[in-house]
Amino acid sequence: MQKIRIFTDSCADLGDDIRTKFDIDYFKMCTIDEGQEAPADLGDEEGIRAVYEKIRRTGKRILTTQVPAAEFEARMREALQGGSAILYVGCALPLSSSVNTGAMVAEKLCGEYPDAVIRCVDATNCSLGEGMLAVYAATLRDQGYAIDDIVSSLEERKHHINQFVTVGSLDMLKKAGRVKGSAAFFGNLLGVKPIIISDYNGQNVPIVKVKGRRASLDKLIELTKEAVIDPAGQTVYIAHADCAQDAEYLRNELIEKVGFKDAYTYYIGPIVGACIGPDAIGVWCVGKKVETSV
Repeated sequence: MQKIRIFTDSCADLGDDIRTKFDIDYFKMCTIDEGQEAPADLGDEEGIRAVYEKIRRTGKRILTTQVPAAEFEARMREALQGGSAILYVGCALPLSSSVNTGAMVAEKLCGEYPDAVIRCVDATNCSLGEGMLAVYAATLRDQGYAIDDIVSSLEERKHHINQFVTVGSLDMLKKAGRVKGSAAFFGNLLGVKPIIISDYNGQNVPIVKVKGRRASLDKLIELTKEAVIDPAGQTVYIAHADCAQDAEYLRNELIEKVGFKDAYTYYIGPIVGACIGPDAIGVWCVGKKVETSV
């Protein structure tokens, strides 16, 4: 059977440990800070923390790019020359056009390599929601599933990934414009923390407002408990923007009170982090079908 290479991108927020365990690679997006462009490395924890320190210190937004076409072409070509099929699980299309760029590069390469097999899937999620789908794809691959069967399973699974995220400050969200309807929803509310979901199409949408940090963390737990299906049979995913103590609180509460078998915790990486800002934190699980769309 042809080997399948699983790729995601810098928005997936998977650390070196889990990517190594499941043999997942990724295409790198870039950050742009004071005119300097740099690849967004998910394994560089020091570099990720530096993004948040810079934002805290200056209040300035760090810009981001999609995956460059040249990055797609070089990495895909390498995999094809090694005889592998390629499955790319990409960031939600409303947030990044990378999955479309990947598909265009794939079409070009399939013209050069007649036997090439390349599939590009819009995760309709970002951060660890996207990462969870890459892990799921790798699990199915390792169980011997064919690539098109994996794609079909991903298309179903992606609408059952439930995201609940809150932020440290509204500033970066306003500057980045990454949350649908944010201006009307947020207004000039002082000390209010929105809870943000990823809707059916992958757009980030605020659904409720909570007063205070601890209350917002507890709301994440409450909403996760309401949405999850079979917590004892799955790992809950937690990502944080340099607020490890809050992530540990969520981990303990979600395992003890919701009943997850385990938790995976990592940083919100440099791409998502530059858009959402320091002290953001989120929870992702498999649960009820996400029906909301805007």
